[in-house]
Amino acid sequence: MLTAVLWGGLASAALLVGYYLAERGLSNRTIGIVMGFGAGALLSAIAYELVPESALGGGGMAVAFCIGALAFFGADWLIDHRGGADRKDITGGQVGSGSAIFIGTLLDNVPESIILGMGLALGGAINVAFLAAVFISNLPEGVAGTLNLEASGRSRRNIFWMWTALVIISALCAGLGYIIIRWLPSADGHLAQAFAAGAMLTMLADAMMPEAFEHGGKLVGIMTVMGFLVAAILAVMQ
Repeated sequence: MLTAVLWGGLASAALLVGYYLAERGLSNRTIGIVMGFGAGALLSAIAYELVPESALGGGGMAVAFCIGALAFFGADWLIDHRGGADRKDITGGQVGSGSAIFIGTLLDNVPESIILGMGLALGGAINVAFLAAVFISNLPEGVAGTLNLEASGRSRRNIFWMWTALVIISALCAGLGYIIIRWLPSADGHLAQAFAAGAMLTMLADAMMPEAFEHGGKLVGIMTVMGFLVAAILAVMQ
Protein backbone atom coordinates (compact mmCIF):
# COMPACT_ATOMS: atom_id res chain seq x y z
CA MET A 1 0.00 0.00 0.00
CA LEU A 2 2.84 2.38 0.81
CA THR A 3 4.19 1.94 -2.71
CA ALA A 4 0.81 2.91 -4.14
CA VAL A 5 0.71 6.00 -1.92
CA LEU A 6 4.18 7.05 -3.06
CA TRP A 7 3.39 6.60 -6.76
CA GLY A 8 0.09 8.44 -6.37
CA GLY A 9 1.90 11.30 -4.68
CA LEU A 10 4.52 11.39 -7.44
CA ALA A 11 1.90 11.63 -10.19
CA SER A 12 0.09 14.51 -8.51
CA ALA A 13 3.35 16.24 -7.49
CA ALA A 14 3.36 17.63 -11.03
CA LEU A 15 0.87 20.18 -9.66
CA LEU A 16 3.64 21.59 -7.48
CA VAL A 17 5.99 21.66 -10.47
CA GLY A 18 3.29 23.61 -12.30
CA TYR A 19 3.07 25.95 -9.30
CA TYR A 20 6.74 26.85 -9.68
CA LEU A 21 6.50 27.10 -13.47
CA ALA A 22 3.64 29.59 -13.12
CA GLU A 23 6.01 32.22 -11.73
CA ARG A 24 8.53 31.70 -14.53
CA GLY A 25 6.46 33.68 -16.98
CA LEU A 26 5.85 30.89 -19.51
CA SER A 27 3.85 32.04 -22.52
CA ASN A 28 0.26 30.89 -22.91
CA ARG A 29 1.28 29.27 -26.20
CA THR A 30 3.93 27.15 -24.46
CA ILE A 31 1.52 26.05 -21.74
CA GLY A 32 -1.12 25.25 -24.36
CA ILE A 33 1.34 23.08 -26.28
CA VAL A 34 2.31 21.19 -23.10
CA MET A 35 -1.38 20.78 -22.31
CA GLY A 36 -1.92 19.29 -25.78
CA PHE A 37 0.93 16.83 -25.24
CA GLY A 38 -0.56 15.84 -21.88
CA ALA A 39 -4.00 15.41 -23.41
CA GLY A 40 -2.57 13.08 -26.04
CA ALA A 41 -0.79 11.05 -23.37
CA LEU A 42 -4.01 10.67 -21.37
CA LEU A 43 -5.95 9.68 -24.49
CA SER A 44 -3.36 6.99 -25.11
CA ALA A 45 -3.59 5.78 -21.51
CA ILE A 46 -7.37 5.50 -21.84
CA ALA A 47 -7.10 3.66 -25.17
CA TYR A 48 -4.23 1.30 -24.32
CA GLU A 49 -4.55 0.84 -20.58
CA LEU A 50 -8.00 1.51 -19.13
CA VAL A 51 -10.35 0.38 -21.89
CA PRO A 52 -8.56 -2.89 -22.81
CA GLU A 53 -8.01 -3.78 -19.16
CA SER A 54 -11.67 -3.14 -18.35
CA ALA A 55 -12.82 -5.43 -21.20
CA LEU A 56 -15.24 -2.74 -22.31
CA GLY A 57 -17.05 -5.11 -24.66
CA GLY A 58 -19.20 -6.34 -21.79
CA GLY A 59 -22.52 -4.63 -21.10
CA GLY A 60 -21.61 -3.84 -17.50
CA MET A 61 -18.36 -2.23 -18.52
CA ALA A 62 -20.10 -0.06 -21.11
CA VAL A 63 -22.59 1.06 -18.47
CA ALA A 64 -19.75 1.89 -16.05
CA PHE A 65 -18.01 3.85 -18.83
CA CYS A 66 -21.14 5.94 -19.45
CA ILE A 67 -21.81 6.43 -15.74
CA GLY A 68 -18.25 7.69 -15.30
CA ALA A 69 -18.80 10.24 -18.07
CA LEU A 70 -22.12 11.38 -16.61
CA ALA A 71 -20.76 11.52 -13.06
CA PHE A 72 -17.86 13.74 -14.09
CA PHE A 73 -20.14 15.90 -16.24
CA GLY A 74 -22.56 16.43 -13.36
CA ALA A 75 -19.87 17.15 -10.76
CA ASP A 76 -18.01 19.43 -13.16
CA TRP A 77 -21.23 21.33 -13.95
CA LEU A 78 -21.85 21.88 -10.25
CA ILE A 79 -18.28 23.10 -9.65
CA ASP A 80 -18.48 25.40 -12.69
CA HIS A 81 -21.57 27.07 -11.24
CA ARG A 82 -19.88 27.46 -7.86
CA GLY A 83 -16.97 29.46 -9.29
CA GLY A 84 -14.59 26.83 -10.66
CA ALA A 85 -15.42 27.06 -14.37
CA ASP A 86 -12.10 28.67 -15.30
CA ARG A 87 -9.75 26.47 -13.30
CA LYS A 88 -8.01 25.33 -16.51
CA ASP A 89 -7.90 28.80 -18.09
CA ILE A 90 -4.17 29.33 -18.56
CA THR A 91 -4.51 33.09 -19.01
CA GLY A 92 -5.26 33.43 -15.29
CA GLY A 93 -7.50 36.37 -16.07
CA GLN A 94 -10.78 34.92 -14.83
CA VAL A 95 -11.57 35.39 -11.17
CA GLY A 96 -13.43 32.47 -9.66
CA SER A 97 -13.83 30.78 -6.31
CA GLY A 98 -10.54 29.52 -4.88
CA SER A 99 -12.32 26.69 -3.08
CA ALA A 100 -14.16 25.64 -6.24
CA ILE A 101 -10.91 25.68 -8.23
CA PHE A 102 -9.31 23.43 -5.60
CA ILE A 103 -12.26 21.02 -5.50
CA GLY A 104 -12.40 20.93 -9.30
CA THR A 105 -8.72 20.07 -9.53
CA LEU A 106 -9.23 17.37 -6.91
CA LEU A 107 -12.13 16.03 -8.98
CA ASP A 108 -9.77 15.72 -11.95
CA ASN A 109 -7.15 13.86 -9.90
CA VAL A 110 -9.13 11.43 -7.73
CA PRO A 111 -10.10 8.91 -10.47
CA GLU A 112 -6.54 8.88 -11.82
CA SER A 113 -5.05 8.28 -8.38
CA ILE A 114 -7.45 5.48 -7.47
CA ILE A 115 -6.76 3.73 -10.79
CA LEU A 116 -2.99 3.99 -10.20
CA GLY A 117 -3.42 2.17 -6.88
CA MET A 118 -5.78 -0.42 -8.34
CA GLY A 119 -3.42 -1.06 -11.25
CA LEU A 120 -0.56 -1.69 -8.85
CA ALA A 121 -2.67 -4.16 -6.86
CA LEU A 122 -3.90 -5.98 -9.97
CA GLY A 123 -0.63 -6.12 -11.88
CA GLY A 124 1.97 -6.14 -9.12
CA ALA A 125 3.87 -3.25 -10.73
CA ILE A 126 3.14 0.38 -11.46
CA ASN A 127 1.73 1.17 -14.89
CA VAL A 128 4.51 3.40 -16.25
CA ALA A 129 2.52 4.62 -19.27
CA PHE A 130 -0.46 5.67 -17.16
CA LEU A 131 1.78 7.24 -14.51
CA ALA A 132 3.63 9.29 -17.14
CA ALA A 133 0.37 10.40 -18.77
CA VAL A 134 -1.08 11.58 -15.45
CA PHE A 135 2.13 13.40 -14.47
CA ILE A 136 2.42 15.22 -17.81
CA SER A 137 -1.25 16.23 -17.84
CA ASN A 138 -0.96 17.62 -14.29
CA LEU A 139 1.81 20.06 -15.23
CA PRO A 140 -0.34 22.57 -17.17
CA GLU A 141 -3.17 22.05 -14.71
CA GLY A 142 -0.82 23.13 -11.92
CA VAL A 143 0.14 26.24 -13.89
CA ALA A 144 -3.45 27.16 -14.79
CA GLY A 145 -4.75 26.45 -11.30
CA THR A 146 -2.02 28.56 -9.70
CA LEU A 147 -2.69 31.54 -11.99
CA ASN A 148 -6.43 31.40 -11.37
CA LEU A 149 -6.04 30.96 -7.62
CA GLU A 150 -3.86 34.07 -7.62
CA ALA A 151 -6.54 35.89 -9.62
CA SER A 152 -9.10 34.85 -7.00
CA GLY A 153 -7.01 36.55 -4.31
CA ARG A 154 -5.09 33.63 -2.84
CA SER A 155 -1.49 34.24 -1.77
CA ARG A 156 1.40 32.23 -3.19
CA ARG A 157 1.97 30.67 0.22
CA ASN A 158 -1.67 29.66 0.52
CA ILE A 159 -1.64 28.19 -3.00
CA PHE A 160 1.45 26.14 -2.20
CA TRP A 161 -0.23 24.55 0.80
CA MET A 162 -3.43 23.94 -1.16
CA TRP A 163 -1.46 22.02 -3.80
CA THR A 164 0.48 20.18 -1.12
CA ALA A 165 -2.78 19.10 0.50
CA LEU A 166 -4.09 17.96 -2.88
CA VAL A 167 -0.93 15.89 -3.48
CA ILE A 168 -1.41 14.21 -0.10
CA ILE A 169 -5.10 13.50 -0.78
CA SER A 170 -4.26 12.09 -4.22
CA ALA A 171 -1.58 9.87 -2.69
CA LEU A 172 -4.08 8.55 -0.13
CA CYS A 173 -6.59 7.90 -2.93
CA ALA A 174 -3.98 5.76 -4.67
CA GLY A 175 -3.57 3.86 -1.41
CA LEU A 176 -7.35 3.49 -1.21
CA GLY A 177 -7.43 2.02 -4.71
CA TYR A 178 -4.81 -0.52 -3.68
CA ILE A 179 -6.72 -1.44 -0.51
CA ILE A 180 -10.00 -1.92 -2.38
CA ILE A 181 -8.45 -4.59 -4.60
CA ARG A 182 -6.28 -6.28 -1.94
CA TRP A 183 -8.70 -6.33 0.97
CA LEU A 184 -11.98 -6.79 -0.91
CA PRO A 185 -11.55 -9.79 -3.22
CA SER A 186 -15.05 -9.31 -4.61
CA ALA A 187 -14.29 -5.75 -5.78
CA ASP A 188 -14.20 -5.46 -9.56
CA GLY A 189 -11.30 -3.21 -10.51
CA HIS A 190 -12.28 -3.50 -14.17
CA LEU A 191 -15.56 -1.70 -13.54
CA ALA A 192 -13.61 1.06 -11.79
CA GLN A 193 -11.27 1.32 -14.78
CA ALA A 194 -14.20 1.68 -17.17
CA PHE A 195 -15.76 4.31 -14.89
CA ALA A 196 -12.48 6.26 -14.73
CA ALA A 197 -12.01 6.01 -18.50
CA GLY A 198 -15.40 7.64 -19.08
CA ALA A 199 -14.72 10.37 -16.53
CA MET A 200 -11.25 11.15 -17.88
CA LEU A 201 -12.37 11.24 -21.50
CA THR A 202 -15.14 13.67 -20.59
CA MET A 203 -12.64 15.90 -18.78
CA LEU A 204 -10.32 15.92 -21.81
CA ALA A 205 -13.06 16.79 -24.28
CA ASP A 206 -14.77 19.32 -22.03
CA ALA A 207 -11.86 21.38 -20.73
CA MET A 208 -8.31 20.28 -21.42
CA MET A 209 -8.26 19.96 -25.20
CA PRO A 210 -10.30 23.10 -25.99
CA GLU A 211 -8.02 25.15 -23.73
CA ALA A 212 -4.91 23.68 -25.34
CA PHE A 213 -6.06 24.48 -28.89
CA GLU A 214 -7.25 27.96 -27.94
CA HIS A 215 -3.82 29.04 -26.75
CA GLY A 216 -1.40 26.64 -28.42
CA GLY A 217 -2.67 26.97 -31.98
CA LYS A 218 -2.46 24.35 -34.71
CA LEU A 219 0.82 22.97 -33.39
CA VAL A 220 -1.19 21.46 -30.55
CA GLY A 221 -2.53 18.88 -33.01
CA ILE A 222 0.97 17.58 -33.66
CA MET A 223 1.88 17.68 -29.97
CA THR A 224 -1.29 15.75 -29.07
CA VAL A 225 -0.23 13.04 -31.52
CA MET A 226 3.29 13.03 -30.01
CA GLY A 227 1.89 12.69 -26.49
CA PHE A 228 -0.32 9.82 -27.63
CA LEU A 229 2.65 8.13 -29.33
CA VAL A 230 4.99 8.43 -26.34
CA ALA A 231 2.41 6.97 -23.95
CA ALA A 232 1.55 4.23 -26.46
CA ILE A 233 5.22 3.24 -26.79
CA LEU A 234 5.55 3.07 -22.99
CA ALA A 235 2.41 0.90 -22.83
CA VAL A 236 3.69 -1.50 -25.50
CA MET A 237 7.16 -1.69 -23.93
CA GLN A 238 5.69 -2.54 -20.56
